[in-house]
Amino acid sequence: MTMTYTRLPARNVEKDAGLLRPACILPERVALDNPALDVMTDFRRLTAFIATPGDTIKQAEERMFRRKVRLLFVMDSLDRVAGLITSTDIHGEKPMQIVQSRGIRREEVVVADIMTPVERLEAVDYDDIAHARVGHVLETLKARGRQHALVVEHTEGRQMVRGLLSLSQLCKQLGVTVETTELANTFIEIEQQLAHA
Repeated sequence: MTMTYTRLPARNVEKDAGLLRPACILPERVALDNPALDVMTDFRRLTAFIATPGDTIKQAEERMFRRKVRLLFVMDSLDRVAGLITSTDIHGEKPMQIVQSRGIRREEVVVADIMTPVERLEAVDYDDIAHARVGHVLETLKARGRQHALVVEHTEGRQMVRGLLSLSQLCKQLGVTVETTELANTFIEIEQQLAHA
C-alpha cells in the first residue's frame, strides 16, 4: 500500500522569535542531602564548550569569556576528548614555564602545551552520581583535591563524558562564599561555613 503525503502548513517566522537551546537548569540552592544530580552540569541538556589542541591560549580564554565558563573540553581531530583546559591553567604558571623553556612568546603558547591531558583525568560513573547526594560530591572533590570532576557513562559501547561537577558551581548552590585560591583551604572554608549555617 502506497502512502500519500501532503505538505505541512507553513507560516512566517515572527520578528521576535527566539531560539530554543538545550538548558540544564540547576536548583539555585541545595543542601548536602540533595540529590547529586542537582549540582551536575548535564551535557545531554547543555552544550559542552570546546577547544582544539592547536588553539592559542588567547583563543581559549576568549571563548571562555564569551561563554561565561572557566573550563573547555579539548577535542582532537577524531572528536575524542584530548584533555581539559581551565582558566586557572591559562592564568597560572604553566604558560610562563612554556615561554621560558621554549623561548617563545606567550601568544604562541597553544592549548596542547598547558591542558590536562586525558590520561590524567579521572571521572565518576553516572550511575554512582544518580544515586548519590551533594555531600558525596563535595567529599569526592575534596578527596581528589580537584576543582572539577567528570561524569562518564557508557553509550553505544563507548565511554562518553556525560557531565561535569564543579566546585565553584557547588559552592554557589550551597550558598558558600570562598575567598582562597589554594584548594586545601577552600575545603576548610566550605566546611566552616556549612557548620555555621
